[in-house]
Amino acid sequence: MERTPEYYMTIALREAEKAALEDEVPVGCVVVKDGRIVAKAHNKKEKKNSATRHAEIEALEKAAAATGNWWLEGAEVFVTLEPCAMCAGAMINARIAKLYFGAYDLKYGCCGSIYDLPSDTRFNHNFPVTGGIMAAECAARLSEYFAAKRKKQ
Repeated sequence: MERTPEYYMTIALREAEKAALEDEVPVGCVVVKDGRIVAKAHNKKEKKNSATRHAEIEALEKAAAATGNWWLEGAEVFVTLEPCAMCAGAMINARIAKLYFGAYDLKYGCCGSIYDLPSDTRFNHNFPVTGGIMAAECAARLSEYFAAKRKKQ
């Protein structure tokens, strides 16, 4: 059965919830290949004390392990927040087929907001991007998290 982007974004939002429970910025990511979920992940920057442990990087690594190949040709990525330059670059290198994201990131987003790495033809691989999938829900999750953080301070 073919699933909708909203179906996978709902799963990515569940991953974002896990991140929030771990006091991580609530971003979740799902990688789908050949019609099945091969990886799910969320931010782990605080837990792993690393600027590189974004949900997308975690998910791409899990997907590579699950498929036995870091080339993720044919894979679709669903993430609750527009990817940054690092994550968009990792997706270019992994040669994903398509990216879907929820909320736009006007400060760091590099899949259409401040830059558009996936469509830059100077790279050896490009892929289509669809932003705004369940954007209100994804943005609300982030806003709630940061509002709670400010309230604690």
